[in-house]
Amino acid sequence: MGEKEELLRIKSRLDHSIGQKVRLTAKKGKKKPIVRHGVIEETFPSIFIVKLDNAIEQIPSSSRRVSYSYTDILTKAIEVAPC
Repeated sequence: MGEKEELLRIKSRLDHSIGQKVRLTAKKGKKKPIVRHGVIEETFPSIFIVKLDNAIEQIPSSSRRVSYSYTDILTKAIEVAPC
């Protein structure tokens, strides 16, 4: 399977997960991975957006959104798993 088909498969899987709670694990070098929880909000042709849980992020009265590319999943820079 080519890289382009794999990226389309990842996007399709995330399209079906919109509104679902997920656990994001970001691998940053040799340090301990960063784990965040949130809800997949939207998907676009190259990126997807996750609204992070405020309680975990300890950001009162604000909603924090992060975006990642499908390539981040393909290269295993992040892992997305259902909660």
